[in-house]
Amino acid sequence: MLATLLLCQAGGADLERMLATFTRYGGQAQSFQDWRQLIEEGKSLETPDKLRRINEFFNRKLLFLDDIKIWGQTDYWATPLETLAKGQADCEDFTIAKYFTLLSAGMPNEQLRLIYVKARIGGSASNVTQAHMVLAYYETPDAEPLLLDNLITDIRPASRRPDLQPVFSFNSMGIWSNPVARGVPSSTGVGRLTRWQDLLNRAKAEGFAF
Repeated sequence: MLATLLLCQAGGADLERMLATFTRYGGQAQSFQDWRQLIEEGKSLETPDKLRRINEFFNRKLLFLDDIKIWGQTDYWATPLETLAKGQADCEDFTIAKYFTLLSAGMPNEQLRLIYVKARIGGSASNVTQAHMVLAYYETPDAEPLLLDNLITDIRPASRRPDLQPVFSFNSMGIWSNPVARGVPSSTGVGRLTRWQDLLNRAKAEGFAF
């Protein structure tokens, strides 16, 4: 009954495929319903509320764990459906799930980038760093980005995150080897980033559009 209601509300073959895939991954119907409701409500929200709601949804809903504990691999980039079904994620999975959910809620692709960073553990003065990933929102191509992060609840402009050192950025349109570059990607495609290309292929097979 719930599956039928969800399909009628969103009305498309892609959603039917998503629900079937999510169920096959072992996900609970309520989690799928909550996520779809978030997307539908997000479509009518102003940008600040849309960013906040989606950022908080995943930061609350997912338990942080390393890939080796979740997937038995040292580095695996999960699709949003895999992540939601598991209820567990590392920093890449948090960021990927937020990216695709914002796209599904109507956010233009060109306003979003995933940024690979080095995070200083213990604050901006620390010499201890680890690889990390955050999602950036650009109001305009030249604007300072706002950063969505699983480490903190607040969405802050990049200048207020001195603990993060950007390395490169990307989305489904391409890769920016200069992480703070504006405009078109510095690379014409995402093929150089094989884990991302593989993730995009799997997400498309699950029914995501981007």
